[in-house]
Amino acid sequence: MTKVLKKVPTNSRTIAVNDKQMMFHVPTTSLFELDELSAQLIEAADSESGLSVDKLTQSLSAQTAKDIDDTVEQLIQLKVVASNDAGVQAFEPDNPEVTQLENIPLTTLVLNVNTGCNLSCSYCYKEDLDTPANGQKMSFDTAKKSIEMMLAESPDQPRYNIVFFGGEPLSNMPLIREVVEYAQARFAELNVPIDFSLTTNATLLNEEIIEFFQKHKFGIAVSIDGPKAIHDKNRITVNGNGTYKAVTRKIELLMKGYNARPIGARVTLTKGVTDIEEIWQHLFHELGFAEVGFAPVTSGDISEYNLSEDELKAVFASMIKVGRHYIDEAKAGRNIGFSNMHQLMTDIHEGTKKALPCGAGIGMVAIDHSGGVNLCHRFTGSDLPAFGSVIDGIDSEGLAGFIETRMDRTNTGCSTCWIRNMCSGGCYHESYARYNDPQNPTYHYCDLMRDWVEFGLKAYAEINAANPTFMDPFITPRRGH
Repeated sequence: MTKVLKKVPTNSRTIAVNDKQMMFHVPTTSLFELDELSAQLIEAADSESGLSVDKLTQSLSAQTAKDIDDTVEQLIQLKVVASNDAGVQAFEPDNPEVTQLENIPLTTLVLNVNTGCNLSCSYCYKEDLDTPANGQKMSFDTAKKSIEMMLAESPDQPRYNIVFFGGEPLSNMPLIREVVEYAQARFAELNVPIDFSLTTNATLLNEEIIEFFQKHKFGIAVSIDGPKAIHDKNRITVNGNGTYKAVTRKIELLMKGYNARPIGARVTLTKGVTDIEEIWQHLFHELGFAEVGFAPVTSGDISEYNLSEDELKAVFASMIKVGRHYIDEAKAGRNIGFSNMHQLMTDIHEGTKKALPCGAGIGMVAIDHSGGVNLCHRFTGSDLPAFGSVIDGIDSEGLAGFIETRMDRTNTGCSTCWIRNMCSGGCYHESYARYNDPQNPTYHYCDLMRDWVEFGLKAYAEINAANPTFMDPFITPRRGH
């Protein structure tokens, strides 16, 4: 049998960046610049008939036999090409093995400190949301048991995080203060750092609270949807009034009194809102946020707020437009605070390889107001059963079973997708809301995600070629926050 080399199409993707040929190696999520010989071999092996090993030196006469043999061997080791005598298995996509989880390495607790919220945002996904008068507040005993559960389940971690969520978390500031005091003393005993963060609508901020956040170096994200006309469309009070003026007054106060960490804005994109450039310009340049991140709504409970298929395409097109501006500024050594792009650059720079879409259920769990253990903050109050409680402990077997099921890509589109190790099927809650199954991949925007990642890879290569020093000050420190 004539020995023939063929490309393993699911393990690499070749990308042209200006005059360079780059290869994204799927199994390791690494980006390589191909030399001329490697590019020629991959292109030839990608043909229908493949590349005859016997004719290698004839078709590549300018190369020495040793150079060809060495390059072929490297490409085989990378599982980018395989020979027809290697068996069917050599042409299967390289996916991580499904491993049994013996312990859950928790490092982050999300505490749902109050189900009550003083706003009535029309698109809110929180299924346990209440009006301020009916809000159910977490007790200090529940919060304390949550921390002790995390330490019992996952001791000896290098760093821990506590995230305060709601409802509106600032509506239970007494608990936040108690938890911070307890946690700082508790983790000091262990000589381990503890970080605090929260997401807030900002309406309840005052100088005293801001001073407290400054003292304890909180990570702060503010929910705001853009300029007044966009923000007031959905982010309203329980009486139906827009909140832009009230929120921006508090943001101005926050910007003046807080500089411990960069302040981020979280934008929710709903039906009819697709121009993220206008929103980014306002939040970054006019209001002064360090980073602005965008979350499109495609699977909310109220379908009238979901972006249509065409609108979602328009959102990604707008993201790429702002992304091009990000590239130009990065080349000049400036960061424009486009959080979605910045996260993509971070994942590419660090070679992030995801067996799972996020840390939910493995590095992080969310505790609801009564002490139930949830996959993440989006699931508190949902019909998805809790994975134990702070009293009984984590249902490790159930949680491990859930995670292992998601890790198994068999019979899913993820098994052969070239961005499978960067996306890993997408958000659990997005799948739950769309398909009533948190295990189902988010197929409804797979093509858009592939286009977004390919744009990111080209952007990374372009930035790195023009200004490699950009990565150290702007990308590398992100994991420390």
